[in-house]
Amino acid sequence: MIYNLHPSILAADFKNLGKEIENVVAAGADGIHIDVMDGDFVPQISFGMPVIRSIRSATDVTFDVHLMVSNPERYIETFVDCGADILTIHAEATRDIENALKQIRRTGVKVGLALNPGTSLSTLDYVMDDVDMVLLMTVNPGFGGQKYIEKATRKIKALRAMALNEGRELDIEVDGGVTEETLPTVLEAGANIIVMGSAIFAGDAAALTGKYKKEIEDYSGNR
Repeated sequence: MIYNLHPSILAADFKNLGKEIENVVAAGADGIHIDVMDGDFVPQISFGMPVIRSIRSATDVTFDVHLMVSNPERYIETFVDCGADILTIHAEATRDIENALKQIRRTGVKVGLALNPGTSLSTLDYVMDDVDMVLLMTVNPGFGGQKYIEKATRKIKALRAMALNEGRELDIEVDGGVTEETLPTVLEAGANIIVMGSAIFAGDAAALTGKYKKEIEDYSGNR
């Protein structure tokens, strides 16, 4: 299984966004996590197509675009055109999950489905074959810097068990409250795509990226 670190630029210094991205990629980041918020599905508004298009030239690593927007079907092709390599929508944000996932699949990028902390894994019962990655929110979406929800650990474990039972090496991404303290917890539970925002960009982003990347590599090397 591949283990990746995707720093979330929602916590980066927007005055120097291109440089921030270059620094964390040089330090070992495997991808960049991009949270798109619309002020409707979640209370906050972050950034959209022009920002993603403008930073695409800063790096060729994976752009992991997380749409926290209502009716995401409206924007799928546009975000792919902007440079998304993985496009993740929320199960709670669409009326027809299956068709929305198939719409992403037709664009040729990887397909992600996000579940809020209170959303049951049973939501995946009829769409597991349509996704490459499941993003488990480990905080309630919409704000950076929140504390990790401890109950999410059981959910990560249950999803990994579900995937193994189906013979799949499903990518499980976690987003929210992942810090130096909680990183070992989510790895041991079964997550393999790790999103870290404030834990990286609140300090020396390059040094912290290197530190957490090594911890993830050490964990995966001992598996």
